[in-house]
Amino acid sequence: MSKIVILDSGPLGMVTNPKTTSTESQECKLWLDNLPLRGYEVALPEIADYEVRRELIRGGKLAGIKRLNQIKVAITYLPISTEVMLLAAQLWAEARRAGKPTADPKALDGDVILAAQAKLEEIKGNEVIIATTNVGHLSQFADAREWRLI
Repeated sequence: MSKIVILDSGPLGMVTNPKTTSTESQECKLWLDNLPLRGYEVALPEIADYEVRRELIRGGKLAGIKRLNQIKVAITYLPISTEVMLLAAQLWAEARRAGKPTADPKALDGDVILAAQAKLEEIKGNEVIIATTNVGHLSQFADAREWRLI
């Protein structure tokens, strides 16, 4: 069984930020670099890559895109699959029925897609933590913690 930290777009955005002058971005980069030393496998879900990449492209932030590409090859990449999307649809429906939606009804809702990827890793027998800046929505579905608390 592996201990896996799955990156949400919040921490991923901080570590790909080409302006590393912010203390928080520097702290997050150090945190990410140290996770393997603490026994964690780090995983990048495709939905987080998409959310961060689209903003980097829109802003013309080539250094950020380069950093994202480096991260993508250096850690485990979790592609979106049919299995992920089927589970995400189930999680989305369950959250709606329980009166706990995580996004507008017409939104794609990346949180449930990321949560589905985490749950599938758990089903494989892994211990999974989602590193995020948005604990509220994700914690409905999986162990989600503010990145600094991991």
